[in-house]
Amino acid sequence: MANAGKTVAESTGRTTNKEQRAERRAEKVQQYQREQAAKARRRKIGIVSGAVGGAAVVALLVTFIATASEPRQRPQDIAIEGLQEYPNLPAVHVGPDPVDYEAEYDMSPPAGGNHFPAWLNCGVYSAPQPNENAVHSLEHGAVWVTYNPDTVTEEELAELRSSIPELYTIISPYPGLESPFVASAWGAQIEFETPSDPRLGQFVDRYWKSADAPEPGASCSGAVEGIGRVAS
Repeated sequence: MANAGKTVAESTGRTTNKEQRAERRAEKVQQYQREQAAKARRRKIGIVSGAVGGAAVVALLVTFIATASEPRQRPQDIAIEGLQEYPNLPAVHVGPDPVDYEAEYDMSPPAGGNHFPAWLNCGVYSAPQPNENAVHSLEHGAVWVTYNPDTVTEEELAELRSSIPELYTIISPYPGLESPFVASAWGAQIEFETPSDPRLGQFVDRYWKSADAPEPGASCSGAVEGIGRVAS
């Protein structure tokens, strides 16, 4: 038979559910990228207009419009320097005993693995959060940015909050981090020194609400409200 060995989706020309999720997620990432680019345009145009006047603003606007019209990469094709990946992580609900992620998976902070049944509500926290609840949020496609409270300033935290989406993200202190910041998604992680590091944006573009998370699209609210929640 000509179609032997092909999937139903291949033989009918229809996309699979995973492919459809990936397409929807790519559209959301592109929308986020457009919004971030628009914010950057407004900031830079404001700076230039105050300094050199209208002619430079027009030139800058033309440059940004041309740049914004360039085709975007697919999230899975984004290359990130220093990316640490953890393939084939289990996703079993365990408890009530905590999980030793450093001993079991060589991760600190964790980027996946077995975790508690309840997820951590996404948001900004001023206190450390339970690994096992935060990992469950990663399972739903969230990005968790942890920071060393002994080295990171309030100004850097404010810059961090403005650099990543408000939804499906967690920001929390993580005492003892060797790097000032660590961004984690399910099965992936990077260390970085400042929120202005372009790799943070690349990481969000690639992994935020990723269709490759074990439970993409599941909620990131309505569960565990951690201590120290910071109002938006």
